[in-house]
Amino acid sequence: MATSTTANTLSFISPNPTKTYLFVPKNSLSFPTPEFTRFSSIPRFTFGRFKKINGILCSSTPFVSTDTTHYEFSDGSSEVELRLELGEEGISPREIFIDANEKSLVIKVQHSGYLRTLLDAITLYGMIKPAETIWYIDDDQLVVNLKKQDPELKWPDIMESWESLTAGVAQLLKGTSIYLVGESTDINHKVARELAVGLGYTPLNTKEILESYSKQTIDLWVASQGCDAVAEAEGAILESLSSHARAVVSTLGGKHGAAARPIKWQHLFAGFTIWLSQSEATDEEEAKEEARKHFQNGLQGYSNAEVVVKLGGWNANYSKVVAQASLSALKRLILSDRNLPGKKSLYIRLGCRGDWPDIKPPGWDPLTGSNASSLPS
Repeated sequence: MATSTTANTLSFISPNPTKTYLFVPKNSLSFPTPEFTRFSSIPRFTFGRFKKINGILCSSTPFVSTDTTHYEFSDGSSEVELRLELGEEGISPREIFIDANEKSLVIKVQHSGYLRTLLDAITLYGMIKPAETIWYIDDDQLVVNLKKQDPELKWPDIMESWESLTAGVAQLLKGTSIYLVGESTDINHKVARELAVGLGYTPLNTKEILESYSKQTIDLWVASQGCDAVAEAEGAILESLSSHARAVVSTLGGKHGAAARPIKWQHLFAGFTIWLSQSEATDEEEAKEEARKHFQNGLQGYSNAEVVVKLGGWNANYSKVVAQASLSALKRLILSDRNLPGKKSLYIRLGCRGDWPDIKPPGWDPLTGSNASSLPS
C-alpha cells in the first residue's frame, strides 16, 4: 500500500511562458488521501462494449467514502488506462458515475442504496480530453480509458502526487540542477533537502560550504566583513557549482545572499531557479498581484527566478508540501518549453556568461556585449 498526502494549493500560470507561479495558502494543511495499490503489468483488452462518460448528478442517495481502492494503471502512447476493483458483483453500468474534466477525475458507484467513491483524483498527472473518455465493466473491474492532451508526456501514475512528480520531473529535468532562492536560508535548506531526496539528486547548501570554508558562522562573517563580502564569496561558490549536474542547491537568504542581487545571477541561471517567497496574501489573486509587482520593479534579484512558490505562512512540517508544489510548478514550466533543459546545458557549455535566456553565439563578450570574433584585430 502506498500512502500519499496532498495540500490545498492554489496555482496560476503567468502569460509569460518562461515563468511559472504557485501559491500555497496559509491554511494549507496536509491530509490523507485514499490508499491505492498499483500493478506494473496490465493486459490490454479490445473495447467490445463501452459507454461515454456519465456526469455525477445531485442525488439524495446516502454517500459513503471509501478508504481503500485497488487499481491497475498503464500508460500508452496517447492514452492511459485505469482498472478499478468494483468490490461487489452484479453492478450494472447504470450504477457507475464518472465525472471527467481536463485535470480531474471522480468515479462513484451506486449500489445497495449507497453512493460510494471509488476514485477522487483532484489533480491528474497530465491533462486529458474529457469528451473522449470511455469506460466499460470487465468482470469485477471497471476499465476507464483516458485520452491524453499531450501524447509525449509519460504518466508515472494517474494522479499528481509526490511519488509521481519525483519520478516524472526527474525525467523531464534530464540532469539539470535546481537552485532554491528566497528570503529565508532555513526554508531554502529544508525544501531543498526534500527535493534532493525525492529526485535522487545531491543536496548542496551554500551556507554550510561557506561556514566550512571560513571557519565561522555567516552572522559573524557579516558582522566582521559586511554583507558584500559574504555575497561575493557565495557568488564564487555558485560559480564552482554551476557545472554540477543532478544537484539541488539551497542558497543564502537575506541581504547578504548573492541571489538577492540581480548582478549575481550569472551562474544561478545554470539550473532551474525556484523562489520560495513568503507572502502576506490571503488568496490566489492577491498572490498573483504581489508577484506581478515584484517582477515589474525588478529590484530584487529573486525576480529572475523561473518558478515562484508563494508561501502564505511557514511551518517546518510543511517542507514536503512546499517541495511538492515546487515540483508541480517546475513540471508546468518545462512542459511549456521542452527545450529548456537542453538550453540550460548549452548555457553551461558556453561558460555561463549571463546571457540567459537569449543565449548568444560562441565568442560573445558579456563585458562589451559584442562578438569577440567580429572585433578588429
